[in-house]
This record gives sequence, C-alpha cells and structure tokens, in this order.
Amino acid sequence: MRCRIKIFTVLCMVFILAAGCGLKWEPPLYVAETEEKAAFLQAEEGLQQETAASFSEGEEFAAIYRSVYDNAEYTGAPFNLETMRGILERFGEYGYAAVDRKNQLDMVNADQVIRFCEAVNAKMCADLTIIAADDGGMFTKYRFGTEEGEVDISREDFRYEDGGLKKIYAADCKADVWRYTKEGYLLFEGSYYSKEYYLLALDETPECAALRVEPLDSKCREFNRTCILPVGYRQNNIFLVDWSEEDFGELDFYDAFDRFYPLLYDRAVPYTEDENLGVGAVYGIKEEEFETVVQAFIEVGSQELRVNTVYDPQRKAYEYKPRGFEEKEYPQIPYPEVVSSEERADGTIALTVHAVYPEGNTSRAFSHQTVIRPREDGGFCFVSNRRIFSDQDQSAWWHSDRLSAEKWNEIYGEND
Repeated sequence: MRCRIKIFTVLCMVFILAAGCGLKWEPPLYVAETEEKAAFLQAEEGLQQETAASFSEGEEFAAIYRSVYDNAEYTGAPFNLETMRGILERFGEYGYAAVDRKNQLDMVNADQVIRFCEAVNAKMCADLTIIAADDGGMFTKYRFGTEEGEVDISREDFRYEDGGLKKIYAADCKADVWRYTKEGYLLFEGSYYSKEYYLLALDETPECAALRVEPLDSKCREFNRTCILPVGYRQNNIFLVDWSEEDFGELDFYDAFDRFYPLLYDRAVPYTEDENLGVGAVYGIKEEEFETVVQAFIEVGSQELRVNTVYDPQRKAYEYKPRGFEEKEYPQIPYPEVVSSEERADGTIALTVHAVYPEGNTSRAFSHQTVIRPREDGGFCFVSNRRIFSDQDQSAWWHSDRLSAEKWNEIYGEND
C-alpha cells in the first residue's frame, strides 16, 4: 500500500512540474490512427513510400508503378519518356539495375551489371537482377546466375493493371550467347520452352536481348529520337546507301515519301495497297503534295526529283505504287543509335550511327555517318549519308528494294 502511495505521489509531482513548465500532455496515438494519417499523406502526395522490408517483391513492383504511372495519368500526361525515367529511378531506389526496353534512357545501377559480367569472365559465382521496362506498364524481370562461366537466365513478364501486377509469362533457360560489347551493350540469347510456341513452330521460344549498360550522351539521344529513329531501316534505303545533295545515287525517293509523310502530317500514308493482294495499286499523286513531303526533309530540286521518279507532265502528278506483298521485309531488323555528333563550320551536324541488332547478337551490325542541316524553324533536313565499313559490318539482308517496272508488270500485269 505504501508503495502505491509513493508511486501516485511521484506521478502527481511529475504532472505538476510539467504544468509549471508549460508542457502539455497528450495521449499517444493508437496504431490504427497512425496508419490512417500516413495513408492520407501518401494519397495526398500521390506517392507510395513502402520499403522493401515491409512488402514482398511483387508488392514492391506494384508500388513503384503506382507511385509514377498512376501519377502521370492523374496529371493528364501520357506514358512518355519522363514517365519511364521516373519508373527506372524508382526501381533504382529499391536497389535494382533497370533500363527501358528501347534503350532510350541510361541504365540505372549499371555498375551491378558490369560487376556481374566481370564475375562471368572470372568464372566466379554471382547473381544479378535487371528490370527491363516497356511502354504502358509492361516490364520483364531477368534474374541471372553464374558459375564456372555459364549463365542461367530466369525471365518473368509482368503487366501493371488496376493498381496491381499480373504475371503473364515465366521461363528459365541457359544463355547460349553472353557478351558485353565494346559499344557498351549486354547481349544474351537463350531458348525457353513454351508449350504454345512449340506447338506453333515445333521449336523452343527464342530469347534475344540487347540492353545498353554504358550511358550515352544526351545530345546523341536527342538527335536519334528526332532525326534518325523515326526513319530507321524499315522499308527504305535512306541510311543503307551512299548519297549526297550533289549526287543522290541509289536513294529511293518513293521510300523517302513513305517515311517522311507521317513525320510531316502525323498520320499514315493514305495511298495503300489494294485489298486484293493480287492487284497492283497505282496512284497519281499531285506534284505539289509529293514534292512538299520529300522536300520537307531533303533539299532536292523538283527537276531532279522528277528525273529520279516516274512523273507525268500532262497530269502534273507522280506515279506512285505502294509496296505490295513481294516487297515486304523481315520483321526483326536492327534499329539506329546515334553514338557521336560533330558540329561543322558550314552549320551542318555529322552524326555517327550504329545499327543495333539484338537478333544478330551485335550492337553494331553496320555503321553510317548521316549529315543533317538544322533549319531556322526548328526542323532539319538530311544532307547526306555514307556507310562506314568495318570487319563487323553485315549486309542489309532484310531489306527489299521496290520492284522494278519490269518485275512489277510481270507480277501484276501491264499498267494501263
């Protein structure tokens, strides 16, 4: 009893002293109230502040996408490069090496990849996880393990939807190809077993990947996005042959029209092949339209353009035949990457470009130097292109030239 009286007396003295010092006592918040307040603050900021120790890996990934992707949708911004940058940075904060599938941004935590590649070369044991993110909430998680110089690959594909993650694919394989190139790329290839793919192709599912590890100059990336990548190597020979404003060589101006039309008007070329693939479609494009499109990106005179195409002076129109079935190309082709730029005294800019080809296990299938001239309106035009040959160069075997007039008539019949 005396002990209780002493404790009560001490507590009273504490409260009296606290009141005398102007201190105010508040009861502790309950755990539920604390969590509610934290949830309110997180929702207000539009970010998720979960830690790796509190959530499973899948919940971590979902939190990353909620914190960036949903916020971009809330602000009305489309899924763009900055959204992707935010996702990669968030993966990096959680300790992962991360890169976008299209290699348009620098890899986050790239040092992890370099150390793993060194372990492979040294035949040491090591592990690595790389996140390769796609547009629109898709990403692949690669887990690599190495021992005695061999690399095992575990792949999981995820889609972010309705605030959570959905695993849509998973497979394991051994790396048949594993290379770290002098251009700064990690290349790997293997074959996964997929029941659906095996029934279709009677073979295992191939996996070819090229992930840029070393950073790239931001100016080079911008030149690539605005000038080179939109044209690319598909169904045109603009970057596949040598030409200049003084000598256009074998440059195909019909291919140029096909590639430049969407760049100029932000819509597809309206002159399409016939619904009946056995019929060759032929159009007459008014000279003003055809010349406006081509001359928007190549400074070529009208007379020069007409000499290198089929022009009807009576109709004042260019004959145009859209590519048909015989002129289709292999779907998996290289993509361009500007690796250096040089501003010249005449105001032009020389871009050195490498063709990255994942399916060919090379980060430089071939190279070319493309010269552009900036325009006062903020646009640009192509001045020349020159192939740079080396021992690594491969021929553009996937490319199909447009049919000659003789071959076209042989397949579709005489053009009336």
